[in-house]
Amino acid sequence: MGESGSQDLRPGGWDEPVGSVPSKGPARSAGAVRFCHETVLLKETIDSLQVDPDGIYVDGTLGGGGHASLLCSRLSDKGRLIGIDQDEAAIGAASQRLAAFGGRATVIRGNYVELPQILHDLGIERADGIYLDLGVSSYQLDTPERGFTYREDAPLDMRMDRRKSRTAADIVNTYSQQELYRVIRDYGEDKFARNIAKHIVMRRKEGPIRTTGELTEIIKAAIPAKIRAVGGHPAKQTFQALRIELNGELDVLTASIDQMIQALKPGGRLAIITFHSLEDRIVKNKFRENERPCICPPDFPVCMCGKESRGRVVTRRPIVPTKEEEEQNRRSKSAKLRVFERGSDKG
Repeated sequence: MGESGSQDLRPGGWDEPVGSVPSKGPARSAGAVRFCHETVLLKETIDSLQVDPDGIYVDGTLGGGGHASLLCSRLSDKGRLIGIDQDEAAIGAASQRLAAFGGRATVIRGNYVELPQILHDLGIERADGIYLDLGVSSYQLDTPERGFTYREDAPLDMRMDRRKSRTAADIVNTYSQQELYRVIRDYGEDKFARNIAKHIVMRRKEGPIRTTGELTEIIKAAIPAKIRAVGGHPAKQTFQALRIELNGELDVLTASIDQMIQALKPGGRLAIITFHSLEDRIVKNKFRENERPCICPPDFPVCMCGKESRGRVVTRRPIVPTKEEEEQNRRSKSAKLRVFERGSDKG
């Protein structure tokens, strides 16, 4: 996959101290003040976990702490939330928001793919529930200098974890035309992927493509005017594709679901919110594989592979936002929530 690989899956540890959120004190950074994210499917997600007040829960994509705040409010002093995020601004904002819960909340800067190691380091064997709110946050989209938005001109960045050196500009300026085509086709599902890749390579011969504005103009030039006039923003799918490629988002999700289910106590639940078909397809298929892992041919009278179910899919159809939520938060419209419940330890 281009230049991505195992490094994208394991971003190299976390530099936040493992411990409880401070119970009082000022915001930890300017990002804590500025970070804003409209939480999607808030009550539905936390309700789906069937929270045990004394249980241990993991928020793998902490963000501004919206879901975490509601979950912590349902915990007793014996309960615990482990919040993980790779974005420094999210860590600052969530730490401030969760400070009122004291020792119930532990905030760690890292990637949820590192969950087994994080739990091990905290001395936790299994969790009662885990949840993810995937995709890009409102804060990241609304902060131009982060480079996620095509609506304003800014450095072409798109790093969710700014400790990493590679940016979206590196992909745009170093990937071959065929690699760019693959990324835009597979992760953006754009029917003009080939022409967009061609235009990018042609344009960068004049000099490096450094900003979101430059890239947006290149994409517009690659799409027929009549299509631009009736469709959504022409750069939306390419920007999504570059973000997914840069941050290894689908690789991380695919690599994490099995180990998250394994990290649950019997009866524990994994809830995942997705925002586009690529994510949702992975979650749907991985949940199904864990429910019915048998790989024997359908005509076999009995199972011979020995693979046993790890639990059950709770949501046969995904939970989606209400019309009221969609009206209040336009970014919630594509959200889908799926839930899996861990079975007994025999699986």
